[in-house]
Amino acid sequence: MNLIEKKVESELIYDGKVVHLYKDTVELPDGNHAIREYVKHIGAVCVVPVTDEGDVILERQYRYAVDEILVEIPAGKLDAPDEDWEEAARRELREETGAEARELIDLGDFYGSPAIMGERIRMFLARGLTFTDQHLDDDEFLETFRLPLSEAVNQIMSGKIPDGKTQAGILRAAAMLKKF
Repeated sequence: MNLIEKKVESELIYDGKVVHLYKDTVELPDGNHAIREYVKHIGAVCVVPVTDEGDVILERQYRYAVDEILVEIPAGKLDAPDEDWEEAARRELREETGAEARELIDLGDFYGSPAIMGERIRMFLARGLTFTDQHLDDDEFLETFRLPLSEAVNQIMSGKIPDGKTQAGILRAAAMLKKF
């Protein structure tokens, strides 16, 4: 069965610093037309940093869009569309936690809301951590803390960690490390 929609017309509605909102007319597989509104995003990375002791480094950060302080894994957007995923992950890990990783393992992609957002987040597991100083962006305020990976899994399963990329990253890392 053909499921592909073909772009007929595209209109940029808002061209922001981080997001770009489009309204497209598409041709559906049956030949009819429909409107698709969506956000383009440059892409991002997230990292599940696990210490040799089995703790995951997490962050508490206020998120304006949901007006809550959320628990998340370190993450950030790419600096350029062609930036290397692994280099971006290492940069974000270092900036937000002060950690350097001996090993980065690719955990795959995460699409948080693919019906309306084109943001692709590449997830990584970081191991063999050494620590230096944090280097947060000027507009970035967060608090890092450690939690046993098994407890992070428990908090996800009990609904205490609602952030999607954090859930997916931690659960994938825990399964890979057999910590569930």
